[in-house]
Order: sequence, then structure tokens, then C-alpha cells
Amino acid sequence: MDNRRKYIIIGAGLSGLVTAYALQKAGITDFIILEARDRTGGRIYTKNGIDLGATWFQNHHVHLNHLLNELSLDKFEQYASGKSILIYNTMAPPHYFESHYDGPSAYRITSGSMALISKLSGMLKEKIHLNTSVLAIQEKNEELELQSGQNTLYAEKVVITLPPKLAATLNFGPELSNPVLKALENTHTWMSNAMKVGIQFDSPFWRTKGFSGTIVGQVGPVIELYDHTDHKEEKFSLMGFINEGLRDVSAEIRKEKILSYLEKHLGKEIRSYVSYSEKDWSLDPYTSCKELKSVYMSPQYGNPIFDEWHFNGKLLFSGTETSPIHGGYLDGAVFSGLKAAKQIINGN
Repeated sequence: MDNRRKYIIIGAGLSGLVTAYALQKAGITDFIILEARDRTGGRIYTKNGIDLGATWFQNHHVHLNHLLNELSLDKFEQYASGKSILIYNTMAPPHYFESHYDGPSAYRITSGSMALISKLSGMLKEKIHLNTSVLAIQEKNEELELQSGQNTLYAEKVVITLPPKLAATLNFGPELSNPVLKALENTHTWMSNAMKVGIQFDSPFWRTKGFSGTIVGQVGPVIELYDHTDHKEEKFSLMGFINEGLRDVSAEIRKEKILSYLEKHLGKEIRSYVSYSEKDWSLDPYTSCKELKSVYMSPQYGNPIFDEWHFNGKLLFSGTETSPIHGGYLDGAVFSGLKAAKQIINGN
């Protein structure tokens, strides 16, 4: 790897890939992307056809929708037909309801959220360096020096797309100003406290029984569950969020509690699954941090301090948490990626 580049992007999640894509589209090629994981995508992760990371978006997420159109990627509507289940009290019977299509519908990316990452990564594959963790960033005269394991890299400008809390743990020289450091440390990491479960079946038995697959309630092992059948209706799955109270029990006990709960509300067919997957994002060292904090109200994203360049115009923080528009969503990641590329191209 050439140790000197004009621009270095840290993080090959959606935001970092969008920045790189926009730069390449503008004819700028002197850049690389450094990614600590052994894969691209960040908090977008699809396993067994099930999105265990970022999943849904809506029509008003215009930046994401425009990017999907530009890349010739399709979307399809989240399935919601039939009876949904609301469980608001362990002592009360479940409440059944049906969705009314008088509001904005949720959509999923055809072939899974990773289809977007695969498309972008394929266009940038020569620029992406996996298994490359950045440990320190030092200002050295007219450039920045990056320490990455055994490598020392140099760039005129660096864009950090890590979750702000993780960005704050890097060794900066000189040290970041107190307002910047506080902004990084106090910005909640989207997805960091989420636990997701995905279960695949041979058939959508819940549909046959008149259920939508939606279960909502804060009192059970699964606080949200949704139909996650693919767009071709060839792979039939349920996917949802696990109650964080099950984080501290063993995987076997947690799985049994989840299956028993879903069996109670959807039927014994839940036991005849093809695959069962979980993803606890709090255990992902490139997403979460030791000071895990669950947030039940919408967190504040898009701190104006992230609009500014630091280290005398050499360092920029990006990523969905930095976006003033739909921060914490896929659309916020796209917006921040485009914004960072624009700031590089325009030199401000």
C-alpha cells in the first residue's frame, strides 16, 4: 500500500463508501478507505438473507432513495397485511390490530441492505483496505500522519466516519479541543445497544394463519418482530429486536425464551425453523464501546461542530450521527457521506 495519499477515509460503512463513491464520480482518485473489520458495511449486515443491522427506510429519505435509483437498486414495501399483535401487559391478553395504509410505508432494499454495500464496494474495491485499524492521528506540518498497526500513512485530508464515541478514543496529536471531544463522547452511537434476531422458515406460516408477523411490546423477550420475507417470496423469515434484559443470560436460555414467546403468539410452527441468527451490536468492538448506554428517546444527532474542519482544515468527522438530516438512519449516512465529499471537492 502506498503510504501517501491525498485523502484517507476511515471506515467502510455506508457513509465512508458514499464519500468515496462521490469523490470517484467527481474524477478524484487519490484516496483510500481504511476499514478495521474484515468486511465492508459497518452497521449494515445481512446474514442468511436477514438484515441484522440497518434495515428500513421511507420515501422521505430522499438522499438514500436517490442513491438507490442512481445505482439501479430496487426497493420493496415492508409486508404488513393481516393481524398484528400488541402486548402491553403480561397480565392482559394480547391486542390484535391491522395496519392502515394512510401513512408513509417502510421499505427494504431488494436482496437485503448489503446489496447497497456490495454495489458500492464493487466500484471501489481497489481503494478499500480491510483489517486496518487506525490507532493515532498526528498533525505533521502540512499533512496528517496515521498510525495503523505496523503502517504509517500520510494524507492531506482525513475523513473519520467512525461512530463519534469510537472516534474519541483515537490518539490525536495535538489533542482535540474540549468542545469537540465532548461532542464526540456525548453523541449516542446508533445501533450500539441493539440486539437483533432473525429466524428463517420453509414457509410463511404466520401469513397462512392471518398474521402480519408484527409483534410489538416492551414486556416480552422480543420487543419488536416483523415479517422479513424476501422480495421474491422465496425465503421466509421473521426478524426483530431482542429485549436487552436478555443480554446477560446464556445464548441457550435466551433462544429458548424467544422461541417460547413466539410460539405462544404465532404457533408451534415457530419451532420448525431452518436457521436462527442473533446479532448483539453491543459486543461489536467497531460499533459499541464499554460505556454502553441504552437510549429510549430519540437521541440528538447532527451537532454543528461536526460541520467544521479540524486540525487546520485537514480533519473532518462524518457518519450518520453527524448528520443534521435523518441522523441515525441510512439516509443520514448517505447525506453525511455526500456532504463530506462536497466539502473536500469545494475545499471548505
